[in-house]
Amino acid sequence: MFSPVHRFRDIERKPEYLHPEKCIPPPRLGSLGTMWFIRDGCGIACAVITWLLVVYADFVVLFVMLIPSRNYIYSTINGVIFNSLAFLALASHFRAMLTDPGAVPKGNATKEFIESLQLKPGQVVYKCPKCCSIKPDRAHHCSVCKRCIRKMDHHCPWVNNCVGENNQKYFVLFTMYIALISLHALIMVGFHFLYCFEEDWTECSSFAPPTTVILLILLCFEALLFLIFTSVMFGTQVHSICTDETGIERLKNENPTWEKLSSWEGMEAAFGGSFSLNWFNPFKSVDSKPDLLRATAVSGTASGGGGSSEPSGKTGDSPGCSG
Repeated sequence: MFSPVHRFRDIERKPEYLHPEKCIPPPRLGSLGTMWFIRDGCGIACAVITWLLVVYADFVVLFVMLIPSRNYIYSTINGVIFNSLAFLALASHFRAMLTDPGAVPKGNATKEFIESLQLKPGQVVYKCPKCCSIKPDRAHHCSVCKRCIRKMDHHCPWVNNCVGENNQKYFVLFTMYIALISLHALIMVGFHFLYCFEEDWTECSSFAPPTTVILLILLCFEALLFLIFTSVMFGTQVHSICTDETGIERLKNENPTWEKLSSWEGMEAAFGGSFSLNWFNPFKSVDSKPDLLRATAVSGTASGGGGSSEPSGKTGDSPGCSG
C-alpha cells in the first residue's frame, strides 16, 4: 500500500510511468526573456513598501537631522555613510528580486528527455506533478513562483521572490545593509534628540517641533523594528549557509543525502568565490552553477534505493514560509 508521500511524488524507473505525454515541452532558450520577475500582488506590494520605507528614512535623516545641523563635518560624514548603505541595500533588494533563484526548467519531463538520461536499472528520477519538471536533488516547489527552485530556502514576500541557489547572496546583503542603516538611524536619532534638548527645538530642525518629534519617533520605531527583523534573518541565512542546510530542509528535518560543504566552502559557494570585497558587492554576480539536472537524475537519486525512498521533501509545495 502506498504511503501518503506517494501522492506528491512520481517515482518510477521507466519514463512512460511518469506520464510524459501530459507535459508540454519547455520553450526554446531563444524565446525566453532574460529578466526574472514574479507577478504576485502581495509580493509586489511588499517590495514597494520596502522601497518607500527606505526613502522615508533617508528623508528624515537628511532633512530633519543632517541638513539643519550646524556641524557640517558631522552632517557630511553621516550623510555619505547612510546614503551609501541605503543605496547598497536597495541594489541588493533589486538583485534579489530580479535574479532567477535557481528555477528548474519547466515542462522538461518529456519522454524524449527522460529517455536521454539513459537510466540504469535501480536508478530513479523525481518528477514534480505541479510544474511537470524533473527535479534535481534539494529542489522544492514554490506555490507562489509556480516553479521548482534549487536549494530553495524560503519564499520572501519582501523581495517578491524565492531565496535559492542563485540569489541567496543578494538576500543576505539586503538584510545586512538594512540592519546597518537601521542601527545607524537609531544612533543618529538618539544624538539628535540630545541635541534638540540642549538647544532650542526651533533651531534643531527646519520643521515645526511637533512635526519633528513625530517624524523622529516614526523613524525610531521603523529602524528598531527592521533592525530586529533583518538581524534575525541575516543570522538564520548565514547559519543555513554555514551548515549547508536550507530553511525548508531544516523545517522538514530532512536527512542529508548530499555531501555537506564546510562552513567556509558554503560561504564561498553562496558568495561566488574566495573572500574579497566582491562578497559585499551586490553588482558582482554569483557564478552560475552548472546544470546538475542530468547528473542528479542519473546518479544523485540512486541513493534513494531503487523505486522507493524515505520521505525527504523532494516534491510538493513549499510551506507557507516568508522572509
